[in-house]
Amino acid sequence: MKTTEKDKKPLIIVTAGGSGGHVYPAESLAEELLKRGYEVELVTDSRGKDNYKGSLAKIPNHAVLAGALVGKSKLFKLQSLAKTCIGIVQSALLLLKRKPVCVVGFGGYASFPCAMAAILLGNDLVLHEQNSVMSRTNRFLSKYAALIAQSFRKVKYTPQDIKTVLTGMPVRQSIVALHERKLPPVDAEHKFQILVMGGSQGAKVFGDVLPAAIARFSADQRKQIKIFQQCRADDVEAVKEAYKGLETEVILSPFFENMPEIYNGSHVIISRAGASSICEIAIVGLPSVLVPLPIAADDHQTSNAREIEDARAGIVIRQSDFTAVKLHQVLENLLQDRELLQMMSASAKKIAVLNAAERFADAIEKEIITKKSGK
Repeated sequence: MKTTEKDKKPLIIVTAGGSGGHVYPAESLAEELLKRGYEVELVTDSRGKDNYKGSLAKIPNHAVLAGALVGKSKLFKLQSLAKTCIGIVQSALLLLKRKPVCVVGFGGYASFPCAMAAILLGNDLVLHEQNSVMSRTNRFLSKYAALIAQSFRKVKYTPQDIKTVLTGMPVRQSIVALHERKLPPVDAEHKFQILVMGGSQGAKVFGDVLPAAIARFSADQRKQIKIFQQCRADDVEAVKEAYKGLETEVILSPFFENMPEIYNGSHVIISRAGASSICEIAIVGLPSVLVPLPIAADDHQTSNAREIEDARAGIVIRQSDFTAVKLHQVLENLLQDRELLQMMSASAKKIAVLNAAERFADAIEKEIITKKSGK
């Protein structure tokens, strides 16, 4: 039976910046919408166009001009403002041509021109807010949004008169599949595995503090520990040198391709508190030591981390308090107390949202598409 124009599902445009926190949820939603038969296209800037993998690589990509306005010189801001204005015009022409049923914005300055064009043209704008403190860009756009999807149960600066829905953070299916995993044992065959993640740029403080914390363990304990540690490419040799002589198995890399496998074998994670990290930690049920990035806008990482801390699923340490002595005490307690690890793992899983992409797609269908069609 042929699909008629009447049966054909409409186009949805997603727009996102280049960081993983924006790209991964955009990719997950695109994949779910494609499964349901919708046309999906991506609007980004020249850095992202045709450079994505996965579902975003399978759909039409459009590039518009965009520029960052925060933390730069006055001249840079003026140049960025000009780029953004041109990007809004480019986006408006694209929307007029393609006629999407709605635009879904995932944040990042590259997504602003298309989101703004949607507002100016009267297109329904759907926003996804990844963090527990709404970004400044989304604070402005949210006043004109038709729907706001949120990763956290409480999000500061959310407008009171705009429809919101808790969707969680869409994450890769390979991560969701680990929700039922059990914490591995610690015995002669299984070392106590620590995963250290510092975000897309690594975290120098982890490379400075962790080797000194491991050095405080006994020789026998150090042999029982295995570490997967993300660090910047420029820091790998220095961190490797810091671990030298400790007889602890350490794997260092700027990027790990086999994250599901590493998650599955880990007992604890030391991490920043970005939204993607928090949501993945909860889904996998991984006890955590969270060190929020102190310069994060509006201190949103500390707010993100509270969701884990309040659930008694992790320990939050401010970077100013993150010392080798403090970290050693925390890790030794976790290494010795199997029941505490199990409790933290179970508590993390309780706050996890597993089907975020499906919930997000459901919300778009219910609040935007169904209402538009009048059904």
